[in-house]
Amino acid sequence: MPKLDLAQIPTHEGSGYPAPFATPCAQRLRQRLGDAGGLTDFGVNLMRLPPGAWSSQRHTHSAEDEFVYVLSGTLTLIEDEGETLLHPGDAATFPKATGNGHHLVNRGAETATYLEIGTRNPADHTTYPDIDLQVADDGIYKRMDGTPY
Repeated sequence: MPKLDLAQIPTHEGSGYPAPFATPCAQRLRQRLGDAGGLTDFGVNLMRLPPGAWSSQRHTHSAEDEFVYVLSGTLTLIEDEGETLLHPGDAATFPKATGNGHHLVNRGAETATYLEIGTRNPADHTTYPDIDLQVADDGIYKRMDGTPY
């Protein structure tokens, strides 16, 4: 049956970032809805950010498009152009290969919930412009000079 039972989908807390980069994302909660439904071409995540939490380190993708849709709470989108508040019903898109680093921060008083949708291109290379971090298709976090963490 295509209907997903959210209560049966595991919730993952935190991120896979190496220390010390994982700290701002430590309270991030993710349910991988696309995986639970057997999707392979794109991912869909139900995300929850408690007050003070970050969605990720600010990043950019070489070969993956991203889309977010805010369901509840208020989020601050931080990208190269500055900061933008996102409220329930707001959407934001992050086309691949733009070089525009982005992430979401919950500066509000309540947990924010949003959908995160993205393509799954195995050739993607993710870079983090504010820190010495990158990850390619091998899934190994490395410094910008290529040495692993």
